Amino acid sequence: MNYIVKEDGVYKADEESFWKSNQGIAVIKASKWDEDKSLRERFGIWHLAGKIHFCKAESYSDFIYVTFRVPPKESGRREIFFSMYITDKYVIILDNDNEIDNIVAHITDKSIHKDYTISRFLYDFLASFIDNDLIFLEHVEHEIADIEEDVLEGRTEKVSYRVLRIKKIIARFYHYYSQLMDIGDELAVNEEDFFNEDDLRMFRMYTDRVARLSEETQQLREYAMQVQDVYQSEIGIRQNDVMKMLTIVTTIFLPLTLIAGWYGMNFYYMPELHFKYAYPVVVIISILIVIISLIIFKKKKYW
Repeated sequence: MNYIVKEDGVYKADEESFWKSNQGIAVIKASKWDEDKSLRERFGIWHLAGKIHFCKAESYSDFIYVTFRVPPKESGRREIFFSMYITDKYVIILDNDNEIDNIVAHITDKSIHKDYTISRFLYDFLASFIDNDLIFLEHVEHEIADIEEDVLEGRTEKVSYRVLRIKKIIARFYHYYSQLMDIGDELAVNEEDFFNEDDLRMFRMYTDRVARLSEETQQLREYAMQVQDVYQSEIGIRQNDVMKMLTIVTTIFLPLTLIAGWYGMNFYYMPELHFKYAYPVVVIISILIVIISLIIFKKKKYW
């Protein structure tokens, strides 16, 4: 799909109008780009798009090569992979999943201010991938808060798994935003002298937006770690309560065990063995020991 950039926005164009324009956007299949040498020659680019591992920007003598790996924000969605070349006249986007056409079409539908340029399109295009990220991060924060509430109320089932999943998401987006900041910085350096001062101001503004998102993810990471610490503390408190209860039971039964062991010895001359009320006396003594122990523990606030 080909687009041309006019003063009032971005418009779809046929191939002839595209090549006649001074500013154009081409969305091309990555496989076609690698196979069609004449296409690369027409754009004046010799570079072949490689495998995309992360977001980065590389400056060459006549173009800037940018790759994107956009993590999904919704469960069940997959990552978006694409790359693009930026020249003084064109933006060539290489995509195999038809995702980019939808994004560019969304930009064309937006109300465009006056004096629209290809640099402004670049800013709108890059910003489209972070437009709703604050809302996404807010949802992540709410999920962490829900986990914290569950921990404090004793609902600790699968808490470790939930926190680990959240931490993985936060780490993934933290690295993603760090890479986007590098792209913004690379564009702002303007080694090829493609952009004017107003364009560079836009790219710096984009970098600042991404930096704020990166700071937000860092705060969420610390919040998740705090919730995990709270969970570990709750586990420790519960273990202490169990150990306290076991200690109380052991302390109560220790004198009872002594009595049982004492009168379980096979000595012949034990007068209590022939005493008529020996058994009920031992039972009463045992009950008194239990009651007295419980009273002492209660006064000491052990339970």
